[in-house]
Amino acid sequence: MILTNIETIPGKKIAEHFGIVSGSTVRAKHVGRDIMAGLKNIVGGELKGYTELLQDSRKQAMERMIKQAEQFGANAVINIRFATSSVTQGASELFVYGTAVRVE
Repeated sequence: MILTNIETIPGKKIAEHFGIVSGSTVRAKHVGRDIMAGLKNIVGGELKGYTELLQDSRKQAMERMIKQAEQFGANAVINIRFATSSVTQGASELFVYGTAVRVE
């Protein structure tokens, strides 16, 4: 599966267009991460717990988008974009979408 955030794939011709595919996940932080993040807010530095949470969320959302594209018979997803939103206090959604295509 070819994945790209540009509108075309250099050297490839789009043979078929399947439309928008997407994947998402909603994740919540656990209390331990919140406590450590609160301490980091005092002294500064990377919030590693949140960084790992976002990396895992991005990976899972991408896997879901790819699975949807494969069900359409696509071999590429172009113009991929990510978005995040707060669903409720302490829980956020990571959403990824793109256009499923078959390239030659």
